[in-house]
Amino acid sequence: MSEFRTIVDEAFKDAGLNAGLEIWCIEKLQVVPVPKSSYGKFFSGSAYIVLNTVLLKCGGLRRDVHYWLGKDAEEVDSATASDKALELDVALGSHAVQYKEVQGYETEKFLSYFKPCIIPVAGVFSSGLEGVSSVTYPVRLLTCKGDRVVYVKEVPFSRSSLNHNNVFILDTASKIFLFSGCNSTIQERAKALEVVQYVKENKHNGRAEVSSIEDGKFVGDPDVGEFWSLFGGYAPITREQPCTTVRQPEVPDVKLFWITLQGQLSQIGTGSLKKQMLSKDKCYMLDCDTEIYVWMGNATSVTERKVFISATEDMLNSQDRYIGTRLTFLTEGSETTTFKSFFDDWPQSVQPKLYEEGRGKVAAIFKQQGYDVKELPEEDCQLFIDCSGALKVWRVDNKEISLLQGREQIKLFSGDCYIVRYTYAENEKEENLFYAWLGRNSIEEDRADAFSKMSDMADSIKGHPVLAQILEGMEPMQFDYIFQTLTVCKGGASSRYKRFISENEFNDETYNEDTTALFRVQGSGPRNIQAIQVDLVSGSLNSSYCYILQAGTSIFTWAGNLTSPRDHVHLDRMLDLINTTRQPISVREGSEPDIFWNVLGGRTEYPREKEMKSYVEYPHLFTCICKEASGDIEVKEIFNFTQDDLTTEDVLVLDCHNEIYLWIGNHANVRSNQQAVTLGMKFLQNDILLEGLSVETPIYIVREGHEPSFFTCFFEWDSSKARMHGNSFERKLAILKGHTPKKETPKRSPQKSCELYSAEATSYSSRNKYLSPNKLGRSVSPSSCAFKPSADVPSTRKSASSSHSVRKLFATSSLDRGDTSYKASLDLHSREITEKLVSQILESSSDRKIGSLQDESTEVDDTLENFPYERLKVMSDDPATGIDATKREAYLSHEEFQEKFGMTKKVFYKLPKWRRNEHKRSLNLF
Repeated sequence: MSEFRTIVDEAFKDAGLNAGLEIWCIEKLQVVPVPKSSYGKFFSGSAYIVLNTVLLKCGGLRRDVHYWLGKDAEEVDSATASDKALELDVALGSHAVQYKEVQGYETEKFLSYFKPCIIPVAGVFSSGLEGVSSVTYPVRLLTCKGDRVVYVKEVPFSRSSLNHNNVFILDTASKIFLFSGCNSTIQERAKALEVVQYVKENKHNGRAEVSSIEDGKFVGDPDVGEFWSLFGGYAPITREQPCTTVRQPEVPDVKLFWITLQGQLSQIGTGSLKKQMLSKDKCYMLDCDTEIYVWMGNATSVTERKVFISATEDMLNSQDRYIGTRLTFLTEGSETTTFKSFFDDWPQSVQPKLYEEGRGKVAAIFKQQGYDVKELPEEDCQLFIDCSGALKVWRVDNKEISLLQGREQIKLFSGDCYIVRYTYAENEKEENLFYAWLGRNSIEEDRADAFSKMSDMADSIKGHPVLAQILEGMEPMQFDYIFQTLTVCKGGASSRYKRFISENEFNDETYNEDTTALFRVQGSGPRNIQAIQVDLVSGSLNSSYCYILQAGTSIFTWAGNLTSPRDHVHLDRMLDLINTTRQPISVREGSEPDIFWNVLGGRTEYPREKEMKSYVEYPHLFTCICKEASGDIEVKEIFNFTQDDLTTEDVLVLDCHNEIYLWIGNHANVRSNQQAVTLGMKFLQNDILLEGLSVETPIYIVREGHEPSFFTCFFEWDSSKARMHGNSFERKLAILKGHTPKKETPKRSPQKSCELYSAEATSYSSRNKYLSPNKLGRSVSPSSCAFKPSADVPSTRKSASSSHSVRKLFATSSLDRGDTSYKASLDLHSREITEKLVSQILESSSDRKIGSLQDESTEVDDTLENFPYERLKVMSDDPATGIDATKREAYLSHEEFQEKFGMTKKVFYKLPKWRRNEHKRSLNLF
């Protein structure tokens, strides 16, 4: 490790500490930082090093190092950039992934940092000189390729540069022309318009006129005549000869080489590879035709790594490989998903322990700030819809469905399938969300009928409701919040299920009040509790949960040693729901009577360690294309995605790890819901990121123009873009020219359910009596106040706790709803216990001034006292006192805020909460 410290360039001191981009350039063989104002401007005669740092939810940092080589860069500068990129990786602990980027052939990940594009400038970077503006504006002809990221290249200003396949931009002093080849795609034309916008704003100060020229159409259009006059008059474009290049095979011929210390390559494997082939004291090259990976073991020295990298580059040059061949360098432990996919037995690296370690660090930070934190509350699910709407549930039985009434609608059976319709208010109109809930032991025919009937039901309603397919045991948190209290029992009432167990001579385990049964109680709050029937054996117990054991005339409650007072409150509530007559016998773990074990068939071992909660990283967006010939899907990730990546011609998958969203554009070739869910299933089966995605992961189907808030929260959403007519090119052209035709969605008043399925409509208030044995009425969800509350939903938060500090710190918790009906009906005993728990979690002094914790505020408060950044960051040596610890950024001056965040406060507070928290974490303000 001492060698590592001595070889690291001084320019890399403090690199990678904060999230975001950092760029250096090679100037006179020295590493020189590039000023932030020049980020995205690359000179074709220079070589650059680019570091991108991402803060993960688990608290760690992911870093990618790219070295970019201009087409006119000196060979010595290119070699220096390669060596310095390795040194930067060493400075970062040898955990970064290194990419070689060649001008014109950059990776999509690299280009995604500089949206919409990079346009390399002729010349060489100089740290001491500012660019001198030319007296005469130079006319430039640019070609644009790519439908997701744009490869922009300047070509000679000549008619011979034009062709029918690409999109071109002719940039003149007063006007920008977009010429679309007749064989270019709509998506390519739309992305080229983003480049036009970029050129207009950065080269013309937003004052240039824009004209769109379509290949082959020029009759009576003065813009077309002006365009061709710049080329000396119109003449037909030469037709290109058909491409004779041999197409690369879809499955590359993979070869693994060992690289010796002398730089020699020795092949050791091909085709099926094993992780055991990689030794930590050696270096290997994985040749995948158009992609080359160099893997370096942790035990190799920096000097050896430089030899390995140099040998690989020399090999590529000697073989006259395609200039666009990707070259990626990996140190042991930093392997990419694609690299691991070439090995048959690469283990998945899911480490829930990191989540708990991160929570421990947060607890330590709170303690440093003066709070005596015994334990941190579990991170609650942030929902984005009002969960006080109307719920209706139908059971599916042999192509028929029947509406459930009263408490029956919150009792589901494993052998049955159900259709759930949830109606709620959002943006002054009624929205519908449908779930097809499939019991784990349900019959395949019932599952198909459930999805088909749900689709028919959704089609009978105005608009395009969101549809979701979920399997028992994989329910998203939002589903649980909609039900609030839910019991899942064994058995079923479906005639197909009954016939199946009869034909196979299975015991009918269908639950009833006289059944001997064991229920596990779980939940994260008073509005999210479930009782799940488990196998009647002691091995089903777990020290992290509470249980209800129903045995004849006796009923036991069992509390594990790792449970909290909150869990005990949940246990009491579910006990009232399952059993309303018998007096329970309370049992603590370790003090069970013999009769308890006898009912469970004897004492056996069961899990006694705390269950570790896995963290969920930020979502990924993919394009998803179904190949008609084979039925397979082609999936491609979109890096650093935005709303503009949701192109109306495409189907995209938003992978949120615990659930996926299939977004279907209005002009996509996927029409039916069945097609959509089939695509979703294939995506889950492929598990593109090798993250251990289950094929049982919930699938949501979202239609363009009808995106719910729990989908749009992942974007910086502009609703006006979602309501525009036309294809993606026409929409962006309209925005560019300043007129944005909108397809306004009419406001709808709540309507009655379709008579085909139900003759009576369930009102918002009438279902309260079915959902809580403690008369806990429905109220605003914990998320509806956090994100665009409906006009019909109160958003004022009022105190529900006697402790001032507790109220302040947990202003967004389930204790502080802002709903008077909730407070009036909340069981006093439950509230006292819960408040006592919160008080135990946080014991703060009464004279500490904490300030307002309205974290969801989008207003900038200029009345707050300003403090310098060094005093506001979490681990400050001289921390500011009397501030709201959850909104440290609000106390920065406007100037320092702009410097640190790269945006104004007004823009920052319009970002989704998860985006804001990501920025704050990267600056140690969270």
